[in-house]
Parts: sequence; C-alpha cells; structure tokens
Amino acid sequence: MDKILICYFSATGKTEYYAKDMNKIIKGDLFEIEPVEKYSKEDLNWMNDNSRSSREMSDEKNRPAIKNKIENINEYNKIIIGFPIWWYTFPRIINTFIEENDLKNKEVYIYATSGGSGITPCYRAMKQQYSDLNIKDSKLINNLDDCEVFLDRIINDKK
Repeated sequence: MDKILICYFSATGKTEYYAKDMNKIIKGDLFEIEPVEKYSKEDLNWMNDNSRSSREMSDEKNRPAIKNKIENINEYNKIIIGFPIWWYTFPRIINTFIEENDLKNKEVYIYATSGGSGITPCYRAMKQQYSDLNIKDSKLINNLDDCEVFLDRIINDKK
C-alpha cells in the first residue's frame, strides 16, 4: 500500500488549502515547507525588482532556508509537492526542499496554484534540473475538481 506525503509551500494560503483538501481524500500526511523567514506582502510584490521574492527568483543559486525538517521521509513512497508558480516556475524554496531531502526511489508528483501561468514549464524545469528523480506527473490546481482528478491519477498511477 502506498504511503503518501503531501508537502506544500504556500505564501498566501491557496496552495495550503488544496493540500489540506487533497489530504482529506487520501488521508496521507502533510508537511508544510515553511521558510525560516515568512514572506510579507511586500516580499511577494513581483512588480518590485527589489522585493525578496524577485531577488530570490533572479538568482538560480538562491536557496531560502526552511524552518522545519522531515525526519521520516524514508517511510513514504509517493511524495506530492505543491507550490505557487513564481516567475513561470517553482519558487527557490522548493529547490531547498528537494535538495535537503532524499527523494530518490520515490514517485514524485507536483501541483501548483497560479493566477495565470501554466504548470508545464515548471514540470519540465523540475524534470531537467532533478533528472535523477522520478517526477511522474503534474497538475495545475484551481478548484476542488482539479484535486480529485490529480489524486485519481496518483492513486491509480495513470497520466
């Protein structure tokens, strides 16, 4: 039987909402990818080149520190990673999470929330950057029906 961990980074609460909704269905475990320093509204202002998120995203080597750690990642065979799309890709804190945790030999699924960007560029970038991982599927989640479709694909391992 699959043991599933839903990991999510949520700057405004939307990604967290869907993580919790998915977990009601699969009854796995939740893990919040929480930055050491929370993001303020000003930090998230993508129109300001000097905002924290803009500076992080402009530096491919930036790895924001994560407040909490997963002690038992080896117990899970399926990992779902959720995040908001920033600058058409995944936020740098997701790099931190992936690089701090051994996700090899696990099935990795990603979902994203976005006001207008698609997930395909995120999926391709993650597969290219982390080619040693088994990143199986992705889904842009904008409503509860999207959650159910995505979970059905994960549970039944169909794309």
